[in-house]
Amino acid sequence: MKWQGRRTSDNVEDRRGISGKGMAVGGGVGGILIVLLFMILGGNPDEIMQSVQQPGLDASLGMTQPLSEQERQEGEFVGVILAETEDVWHRIFQQNGSTYREPRLVLFTDQISSACGYAGGASGPFYCPGDERVYIDLGFFKEMQTQLGASGDFALAYVIAHEVGHHVQTLLGINDDVMAQRDRLSEVEFNRLMVRMELQADFLAGVWAHHAERTANLLEQGDIEEGINAAGAVGDDRIMKQTQGYVVPDAFTHGTSEQRVRWFLKGYQTGDISQGDTFNADRL
Repeated sequence: MKWQGRRTSDNVEDRRGISGKGMAVGGGVGGILIVLLFMILGGNPDEIMQSVQQPGLDASLGMTQPLSEQERQEGEFVGVILAETEDVWHRIFQQNGSTYREPRLVLFTDQISSACGYAGGASGPFYCPGDERVYIDLGFFKEMQTQLGASGDFALAYVIAHEVGHHVQTLLGINDDVMAQRDRLSEVEFNRLMVRMELQADFLAGVWAHHAERTANLLEQGDIEEGINAAGAVGDDRIMKQTQGYVVPDAFTHGTSEQRVRWFLKGYQTGDISQGDTFNADRL
């Protein structure tokens, strides 16, 4: 990606290097890989936080460590990608007669407190609608590369764009509509609804890539292939097969690898948000 020298977002809160006295979930990131993979990319924030919540832990109690040059560059990359999502979504919202409200993005190490509760790096990247923030422990991406084979800078850009897609859903009222149905549906039925919401976020990530390539000249050859690889790597079927050896379709919450790739590509190829109604699509 041609990201160097571009504007960085003012909406990044870098809390890395501040480590608490323990992790909200025991063990290192590698030791709880199954949890990391299951919660990857936009799982239900409330359920994530309930599962890892541990009151009394606060990152402010820990020691502050200086960032390495690589970590500094990673933070700069995140800031550039967030800025590019801001530019794209401001234009799209304006074209549709509305105003885009920018989310904030929090970089953290090990654990963090959000409006949705406490989370550890094992939760994977997530968006919390309660405070309209995206939370990312960049250590997660090392696991993503080594355990899932999802490498390349666009793989990280795809993840950021996916989480920002959840913010777009919040602004459009989609998140509230989905969550309002939680108590009225069975677990299996609600899981199916969550799959539709996650696939729409993949579609919105593709929409962002479409416009970023054409208006900002941000993408290079091979970037979309990295995004396709990342989307395929985090399909429910692939993750379940890797972590438990078998697949349980009724437990899907994000969609299969094929579905995630297909909806990301649809967003990328069309750039048209009106074509991303996953909730009424006959074929997911």
